Amino acid sequence: MIRKVSLAPELKKIADKVGEAGYYVVVPDLFNGQPATNGTDITVWLPAHSPVKAAQDAKPIFEALKRGQNSVVGVAGYCWGGKFAVEVAKTNEVEAVVISHPYAVTADDMKEVKNPIEILGGQNDTVTPPTLVYRIVHTLRQRNEIPYYAKIFPRVAHGFACRYNATDPFAVKTGEEALALMLDWFHKYLK
Repeated sequence: MIRKVSLAPELKKIADKVGEAGYYVVVPDLFNGQPATNGTDITVWLPAHSPVKAAQDAKPIFEALKRGQNSVVGVAGYCWGGKFAVEVAKTNEVEAVVISHPYAVTADDMKEVKNPIEILGGQNDTVTPPTLVYRIVHTLRQRNEIPYYAKIFPRVAHGFACRYNATDPFAVKTGEEALALMLDWFHKYLK
């Protein structure tokens, strides 16, 4: 079941597929009605839409989910949502997170993560290049107690998991594989 969705078409399809897999899906408007679009000046938009602040502002959402029948909560984040998910993973609000081609996530962020985390990166991603994913994994490896999984998808750029070309068979296959890995992670840590 999806509530208040105003998303990119691919992201809505992903939310629907997660719901079809048996999860209660909530997609809140963390942008306060101001999503970044192709015409958005990102240098102006990003400072006004901090994923760190959004994670703090989302606490009532997690509290409400935990009060209801959905006491086990996971978060999936793409790009900006990857940083949001990591910030939430630093709390006790959720049980597992998956981040795909995250924006602004650092290896130092992993020092505070409290929950199992899956990191999906792209070989040609200039926002979160493979070298950064390797540093993130190195930090998690030092912490032994936090389960993690990381994969670098070959021949894909930033956005490969949710903003892919639906007419390109390779892009669709890669997006579907990223979704399958996310669902496997959630099945392992949320069910």
